[in-house]
Amino acid sequence: MAESKKIAAIITTYYQHSHADVIATKYMQGFPTDTGHQMPRVELVSIYLDQVDDRDIGVGLAAAHNIPIYPSIRQALTLGGNELAVDGVILIGEHGDYPYNEIGQHMYPRRYMFEQICGVFASSGRSVPVFCDKHLSYNWDDAIWMYNRAKALNVPFMAGSSLPLSWRKPFLEHPLDTELESAIGIGYAGVESYGFHSLETLQCMIERRQGGESGIVAIQCLEGEAVWEAGKAGKWSLELAEMACEQIENRPDSTFIEGCPNPTVFLLEHQDGFQSAVLMLTGYVSDFAYAASAGDTYYATEFYLQNGPPHAHFSYLSLNIEEMFVTGEPQYPVERTLLVTGVLDALMHSRAEGHVRIETPHLAELAYRSYEKIPIRPVAPRPEGATLKTEF
Repeated sequence: MAESKKIAAIITTYYQHSHADVIATKYMQGFPTDTGHQMPRVELVSIYLDQVDDRDIGVGLAAAHNIPIYPSIRQALTLGGNELAVDGVILIGEHGDYPYNEIGQHMYPRRYMFEQICGVFASSGRSVPVFCDKHLSYNWDDAIWMYNRAKALNVPFMAGSSLPLSWRKPFLEHPLDTELESAIGIGYAGVESYGFHSLETLQCMIERRQGGESGIVAIQCLEGEAVWEAGKAGKWSLELAEMACEQIENRPDSTFIEGCPNPTVFLLEHQDGFQSAVLMLTGYVSDFAYAASAGDTYYATEFYLQNGPPHAHFSYLSLNIEEMFVTGEPQYPVERTLLVTGVLDALMHSRAEGHVRIETPHLAELAYRSYEKIPIRPVAPRPEGATLKTEF
């Protein structure tokens, strides 16, 4: 048998139920899925931890699985030597004691970590696949630098949320080049932290419309009563929002207008004239959904996350990351997350500057095509089988 690919995990902090736990721990203990418990085909051989505090579980888990923790990113990638010695890298720059800037962006050091990873690639004369958890950076300049640096070094690159790989009820996948006229995503919680997940939920669907994603020319963030006024004015579809909310199993009896005292909406104008939006209904729902229309045809589905151990939506994310490590081919385009990163950065500026409309010429030409081969994901409406176990 061929030797397993060796993987390094570069992590900000590692406590129970953190992103490090729900991803990296699965590379030690296996992936619970609806069809059974799968052991990794790759081997986690090194870890770098940027912050260790009294909540930490990473040090103990690493010791239990004989995985060394190195004092630097370079050493984690070289296994203490002078040359790149791993076959893939998981960058989990989420959680930890990092500051917020003046417009509320959490300044996780993802570019700083990625820059060091690429430095090892460059000095070693070869690159290996990298997955970056969540958005590429809190700001566009760092994100586009990461994207361009990966291209320059021929790094197979994936990034993003677990939402596109979660359970859908009813199951819905648009065939490539589906005709769509407008769409909306439903989300909740923090404008930046969960706004990202909500945007990826929307984007993973609308990128499959006819012609693919064309880029985004302008955005606007609205909050409070201005959200409902914009809906009544036709800037986002009240009808599609209602259809999407109807798919959410755990929702109150009231309407979303009655039940959400402080809504947020993201308005997106695409280069091809397509209109999309994300409606954040914090306090009304705590799940994600999507709806779209084309003429008399309507689509709607709920995106469901497992709200507790073993957080098996991260199993499906991790299986797609693993597939890239094994094949060297990203399972879906990193341009999705690059675009969403740029949109989120612009939305945070719109919000901070009085909810103004912001033109985004830097995102207007960011066109790309969605995947042809369907990623690894559940097709059952809810977790079942091994995904229901909490310990392995």
